[in-house]
Amino acid sequence: MAETSGRNAIGLIAAGALVAAPAALVVNDQAANVATVLTEKWEGTKTVPYRDLVKKWTVCTGETRVEMRPYTLGECRAFLNAAIRGDYGLGVLKCTPQLQHSVYQLGAAISVAYNIGVAGYCGSTMARQFKAGDWFSACQAFALWNKAGGVVVTGLVNRRNDEMRACFTNLPPEYTLTVKVRA
Repeated sequence: MAETSGRNAIGLIAAGALVAAPAALVVNDQAANVATVLTEKWEGTKTVPYRDLVKKWTVCTGETRVEMRPYTLGECRAFLNAAIRGDYGLGVLKCTPQLQHSVYQLGAAISVAYNIGVAGYCGSTMARQFKAGDWFSACQAFALWNKAGGVVVTGLVNRRNDEMRACFTNLPPEYTLTVKVRA
């Protein structure tokens, strides 16, 4: 860490050059609840390992990153809570920090990321539209992620419709329409 003399630091403060550090990224309880309800509904919870639609070993609530063995419902809930507040929730917030205080949009985005992965979400039209301030189009873009193994799956269509409904819930008016003007 570089040292700054007291005199220089005061000069920086006086010049307004020091700004507050950005707030830590945290998935709030309400958004975590929205994500949990959506994820549990569409992933289901099975305490014994099974192969999912694309033949990947899975256990609990769509969990693929743990040892494949039987778990209790409590253990499965703990995995889901940790994933939503941890890797998936923080991953969504790192690439779309503007969602931090938007309960339904963040919850829906976490549910999508849980299903398609953080990298998939962060590279998606959804994330690009949220970052561009066109949240209405971002919510509509959820529908693009309706395939497994290159095939449209009715369950994914239904899941994305559910996530889109959540995304459109309490959508701030300033984000419902972005006028696009070409020069």
